Amino acid sequence: MKPDVLGPPYSARTLELPPDGEGDVIATLVRRVPDAPSRRAVLYVHGFVDYFFQRHLADAWAAEGYDFYALDLRKYGRSLLPHQTPNYCTDLREYQDELDAAAQIVRDEDGHDTLVVLGHSTGGLITSLWAHDRRGQGIVDALVLNSPWFDLNASWFSRVVLTRIIDVLGRLRPHVPVSSLAPHYGRSIHRGADGIWDYDLTWKPHEGFPILAGWVRAIRRGHAEVARGLSIDCPVLVCCSTHSGDPKRWTPSMYNADCVLDVEHIASRAPALGPDVTVERIPGGIHDLALSAEPARERYFDTVFTWMAAV
Repeated sequence: MKPDVLGPPYSARTLELPPDGEGDVIATLVRRVPDAPSRRAVLYVHGFVDYFFQRHLADAWAAEGYDFYALDLRKYGRSLLPHQTPNYCTDLREYQDELDAAAQIVRDEDGHDTLVVLGHSTGGLITSLWAHDRRGQGIVDALVLNSPWFDLNASWFSRVVLTRIIDVLGRLRPHVPVSSLAPHYGRSIHRGADGIWDYDLTWKPHEGFPILAGWVRAIRRGHAEVARGLSIDCPVLVCCSTHSGDPKRWTPSMYNADCVLDVEHIASRAPALGPDVTVERIPGGIHDLALSAEPARERYFDTVFTWMAAV
């Protein structure tokens, strides 16, 4: 482990992964060094155009008796190398190498008996597929999803017709840009614009990174798997806001609704994850519920830890 960019009490460990078509690949496992080690741990996995920076999230889990880890996936945040296409993949199962490596470190090397996986947005989709694929292996004891991305927040035409076109284009010309992010959500949370949170805009720019056809193809194939139904064999908690806002223009709902995803997609797809799924809606929550204004943020944390105590 080495010192992390967040400073004490955080450390970071580089995970060397098999190279891909762009060359060397790494992921980064961040740990909040505990005051008193626990036998229980949580592993956080971020979303698209994201990385781990939420110190208060780690503090909240530590206060509940969990050692906190976070994984910056390949080509994201701490793991983004100069030769790489930011945030890019062509198959969501590429990330299973670093998830497996992180779980092995947390369980076997660091000696934790319990592992909770916490996935946000795209990280919620990725960890859901991983938990499904690793069912029966006793790796994940509980899965907590913060506004997981289970469907495209777009019209029927985009979700059905354009998805079929992207499936072909993404295979033949995977690096063709097909879309971009609006800057409004990023501006609403960053303290240098209209928000209160501090993070590195090089790793998490307001405008995101170019959205490429091969990446969208991978995402839509993951969405289709969720729609068909998964068999995750641990308890699952899915949290999302009660309302969605317009992701394409600035409105006051940026501060009290999910202005990235359609929360009805999340709530309707969640039961298909497995036999033991709980869905909780957070009034006033934004896309990353952990970054919501109070009292929604505290409501989210209370919901998670009450559910954790019960399961």
